Amino acid sequence: MLITKELEKIIPAMYSSEDTKLENKTVYAKFFTPDANWTWWVLEYDKEDRIMFCYVQGMNDELGNVSLDELESVRGPLGLKIERDLYFTPTRYGDIEELRC
Repeated sequence: MLITKELEKIIPAMYSSEDTKLENKTVYAKFFTPDANWTWWVLEYDKEDRIMFCYVQGMNDELGNVSLDELESVRGPLGLKIERDLYFTPTRYGDIEELRC
């Protein structure tokens, strides 16, 4: 499970931080493909529709909405599922060094 009950409680609702500058928003979770070079940084979440607002690093880096159901069904080139970084702690977007690459 990528989004736990605990994460559901702390990730803000979709569009709730619209007026906050991107660098000041908090990233609450990090997902990645262990067999490819993709990362999803979760900023907001709609529990009912299971849609997340994320910064995605992959073929093209972009901000956008991502379906949790689709993410949970994706497999990388070696057939591995997307994983949640269990050691990631909520961090201000502007403080995540990996996002500056």
